[in-house]
Amino acid sequence: MKKILFTLFIIYGFGLNAQKTDYDWKKMDPKQRKEVINNLSPEERKTLLAKFRNNMVMDNLDIEASDKAEFTQLYNEYLDNQKQIKSQFNSNFNPETLSDDEAKAKLQQSFEVGQKLLDNRKKYADKMQEVIPCQKVLKLFQSEGMMRDKMNERKPHGNHNAAGPKQAP
Repeated sequence: MKKILFTLFIIYGFGLNAQKTDYDWKKMDPKQRKEVINNLSPEERKTLLAKFRNNMVMDNLDIEASDKAEFTQLYNEYLDNQKQIKSQFNSNFNPETLSDDEAKAKLQQSFEVGQKLLDNRKKYADKMQEVIPCQKVLKLFQSEGMMRDKMNERKPHGNHNAAGPKQAP
């Protein structure tokens, strides 16, 4: 999934320059872009991906130039917090191998993590509204959902997070 997301951001942001490079992404064919990206360090790739993601969000929301820095900081903070919260739940397990008590505990943990994600989203929606209009915050969350749906459409069918093979119905 990370590769697909990364490729989407690269395709969208190919007109942008990497932090330490002066590549003209528009003039490069996909093979050249892939080669350049593969030669970047993991940290450079992460920085490039974040830059493409941020630019895509800024363009999509049509953020005023005077608000871009503050919004970018808030948005990155929001994403970092969401990632940190998600890391509290390990979804790499096979539910069929859990005892009833273990399954109940795992289910409860998933609800708690979900609530933390929602609370964080509400917190940052309020903060973002101090920088951009409510309509743009709503559009941001809407586009996150659409992006997630697109990524899920491209995923191979089956649960790759669960340990063990998926059984046919």
